[in-house]
Amino acid sequence: MNKADSERMAGILKSMGYIEAKKELEADLVLYNTCTIRDNAEQKVYSYLGRQVQRKHSLPHLKLVVAGCLAQQEGEALLRRVPEIDLVMGPQHANRLESLLTKVETGNQVVATEEHHILEDLTTARRDSKICGWVNVIYGCNERCTYCVVPAVRGKEQSRTPDAIKKEIEDLAINGYKEITLLGQNIDAYGRDLPGINTNGRRKNTLTDLLYYVHNVKGIERIRFATSHPRYFTERLIRACAELPKICEHFHIPFQSGDNYILKQMARGYSIEKYMRIINNIRSLIPHAAISADVIVGFPGETNQQFKNTLNVLERIGFDHVNTAAYSPRPNTPAALWKNQLSEETKIDRLQEINELVEKIAKQRNERYRNKIEEVLVESINPKDNKQLMGRTRTNRLTFFPKSIINRSINIGETINIKIDSIRSFSLSGTPIN
Repeated sequence: MNKADSERMAGILKSMGYIEAKKELEADLVLYNTCTIRDNAEQKVYSYLGRQVQRKHSLPHLKLVVAGCLAQQEGEALLRRVPEIDLVMGPQHANRLESLLTKVETGNQVVATEEHHILEDLTTARRDSKICGWVNVIYGCNERCTYCVVPAVRGKEQSRTPDAIKKEIEDLAINGYKEITLLGQNIDAYGRDLPGINTNGRRKNTLTDLLYYVHNVKGIERIRFATSHPRYFTERLIRACAELPKICEHFHIPFQSGDNYILKQMARGYSIEKYMRIINNIRSLIPHAAISADVIVGFPGETNQQFKNTLNVLERIGFDHVNTAAYSPRPNTPAALWKNQLSEETKIDRLQEINELVEKIAKQRNERYRNKIEEVLVESINPKDNKQLMGRTRTNRLTFFPKSIINRSINIGETINIKIDSIRSFSLSGTPIN
């Protein structure tokens, strides 16, 4: 989501005539798009700002902008802490960047963190990829997980209309994009703020309906979506993914803890038994699907046995990838005020243990690709080896391979068959075949 926001703001700056500086410390406008989901992300922002503040003392024309979730969380307090900042703007104001910078040009310090209805975005994103594009379908989040700051900084759920989403995808296709990823903080909630009920009493606009609606855009070969919430993940959605050939066989469904008591404390709204039913349904209908997740360790009060329950779920399911994090208390969240916080040492130990298991399981899961032929969409040159290209399988496995096939070179944007020769925990390597 932050990457998509960054691309939109970069597009606005480009339309205003700004040219990207070669180095951060040479720019005369610096915009930091920030995250605040964990404390270490927050601290990085202040470290980066410190370098720019030193520059601004000798270069008063330098404009400093802090955007995104930290900006929303801190608001005017950010100006008190770093008075050299010119503009503080929350994520709901990303498409207002031009008008806000115009106010800054008149000599004002500007704070834009008020609740804001996200108007349909008519700006053109400066996208990092020419092959794969992000498409926002819903902004904000109405959940109230006790550890999470996102609803406070991203605001209430606001769904885009199906027609606006399809138009953006059609424009991407016209410009040569092959793959799109539909984005939402809680994408399964898509449409519940839009009007319309079917004759059977079901909501007219759901994520499943949206997938059917955008599926046949000519030129788009692959469709992905993220991030899902187990509370709203339906069997109808799974069936749609099995039926629609462009939907990639990869599901990212965070489960956060393998213990039901901890899940209740987190206010996640589901049990591990329900989560397991979702996974079983996916594997029943789409046996070769890849499944990834997010997990938090060291949540307040988490016992050693409750942590072991999480490890057991990892082993029972066999995830292809898991994003792990040690619990980090966030401002204005209920869990941050609880007295039963765990020590940093315990959290670090548990994070290390779970990471070792995640890597082991991922490598075991990747064994199923060895000597198999996988369809890979070529995305770019390998930045670490310019003799190689890189792309992803439909199941989202990063794959590296030589730049040429017999008698010809391989083009970025091409879909090609790769015979997998070697596997690692989080990537594959192979040989292109005719």
